Amino acid sequence: MFNVLVVEDDKKLNHLIKTMLTRNGYNVYTAFNGTEGVEVFDNNYIDLIVSDIMMPELDGYAFARAVRERNVHIPILFVSAKDKYEDKQQGFQIGIDDYMVKPLDVNELLLRVSALLRRAQIANERKFTVGETVLDYDTMTVTVRGEEIVLPQKEFNILFKLLSFPNKIFTRTQLMDEFWGPYSESLDRTVDVHITRLRDKFKSNEDFEIVTVRGLGYKAIRKS
Repeated sequence: MFNVLVVEDDKKLNHLIKTMLTRNGYNVYTAFNGTEGVEVFDNNYIDLIVSDIMMPELDGYAFARAVRERNVHIPILFVSAKDKYEDKQQGFQIGIDDYMVKPLDVNELLLRVSALLRRAQIANERKFTVGETVLDYDTMTVTVRGEEIVLPQKEFNILFKLLSFPNKIFTRTQLMDEFWGPYSESLDRTVDVHITRLRDKFKSNEDFEIVTVRGLGYKAIRKS
């Protein structure tokens, strides 16, 4: 059973989300602001987080930053009445995985929670398949229809990361911090160079595509 943390200061909505998730087989923890959310997260094993943004004491942005300092992989889904591009951009730059605008469609929420957990499980595996493309983390190889392609380490790591979380946007800064380190003197355009090389090597691949999300970063789209 998956453990989901719901952080929402609207008590009725918090209860509604908890009820729907519980009915669909999830074990749900609740908190009513970011400070409580951090405390629950620190004291329990959590698989996924659903969080509001506008909350007292510690808002959703600050809460997400605190979570990312503790765990860079756990899926975070923002639910908020804030519907401007800048609000979504700030969330994705912090490292959230998905964003829904209120009023919520709880059935869609369930679909998104399921999809995020599925992606997280794939990301924890060391070998997975996308159509006829197989990525093997242990050998740093990509096999496409029986043809093995050996990539430089950073190119493989970037591709593995993007395909582990299809449709999730990663900023250049996130990729730089993870694969070059937060104190690297390399420039953000280093990521662009590696993305360009990957696109060139897999331009005829029928299973996936690496897409630029203007103003945000990159994401991988699975075609099959």
